[in-house]
Amino acid sequence: MTLHGTEVPAGLLLAAGAGSRLGRPKALVEVGGERLVDRGVHLLRGGGCSPVLVVSGATTVEVIGAVVVPNDGWRSGMGSSLRVGLAALPPGCPAVVVALVDQPRVTADAVRRLVDAYEAGARVAVATYGGRPRNPVLIAAEHFAAVAAGAEGDVGARAFLRAHPELVTEVPCDDVAAPDDIDTPEDLAAYAD
Repeated sequence: MTLHGTEVPAGLLLAAGAGSRLGRPKALVEVGGERLVDRGVHLLRGGGCSPVLVVSGATTVEVIGAVVVPNDGWRSGMGSSLRVGLAALPPGCPAVVVALVDQPRVTADAVRRLVDAYEAGARVAVATYGGRPRNPVLIAAEHFAAVAAGAEGDVGARAFLRAHPELVTEVPCDDVAAPDDIDTPEDLAAYAD
């Protein structure tokens, strides 16, 4: 699929965790009547990503509009989910936007900005909030192997990003999104307020 003459990045939603501090898998948590996993798929699709893959683990999920990829090693942390997701991308996939299931204030507009940066030539693009790099992150295909090699434990692309700051295009997203995580019941209650 192409967009403005450029191959469209895929979307990758990391949703494998058990949500131990929350007391249930985050993918299944509902906010505003919508499961976080569905919200994540919608933000990636709405931002211009296709196809969208969801890495599951602690629970089995069915998601309309996405390919679910099981991660049997989900207990080892987010790094394994990133590796599994990158390996599952279709051949010829030019780039991917990686998002986390537990950040419901990240929006399709933030994803769109990363896709726009890619279309303008960025090979790695990171959403920033208050000048700090956070998620989502766009990675071009030529960096998939290096990102996967550095993804260990609860570290996703962070090791690669820190080792290669010269490759990173920072994309301010303060005005369209917030990287707040839902990790605890208190976080969920605060989000609902």
